[in-house]
Amino acid sequence: MESYTLKIKKIDDKAILPSYAHEGDAGLDLYAVKELILNPGERGLIHTGIQIELPKNTEAQIRPRSGLALKNGITTLNSPGTIDEGYRGEIGVIIINHGNEVFKVEQGMKIAQMVIKPVFKVDIIETYELSDTERSERGFGSSGTR
Repeated sequence: MESYTLKIKKIDDKAILPSYAHEGDAGLDLYAVKELILNPGERGLIHTGIQIELPKNTEAQIRPRSGLALKNGITTLNSPGTIDEGYRGEIGVIIINHGNEVFKVEQGMKIAQMVIKPVFKVDIIETYELSDTERSERGFGSSGTR
């Protein structure tokens, strides 16, 4: 498997570099640098204290952590969030508390995961016809309920 380099710059002394928790993991854990209290139904922006430089022709996807979702009802909004190759600002994570209890984000807490994915550039061609498929224009609910 080919390896790529992800450049990371700490912009906060409390920042923790993203890391893979286990061999073979797809996502790098992202860590909060500041505390935040979220009441049920509230959303907030979690600061990570890092900036990144992605490899050419890639994006970073910000995704929720399954444990926070199951145990606390915490998930990411705009999921997966896309970080474009040219973005150099701080990585932030938008989360929402869908749980029934107040949730406290603590400094150093694993708050989300970041997956680096290839991006394919396409040429845009206007056309008057598209190829036909078995599914065609059937959309929402077209695969049935079972």
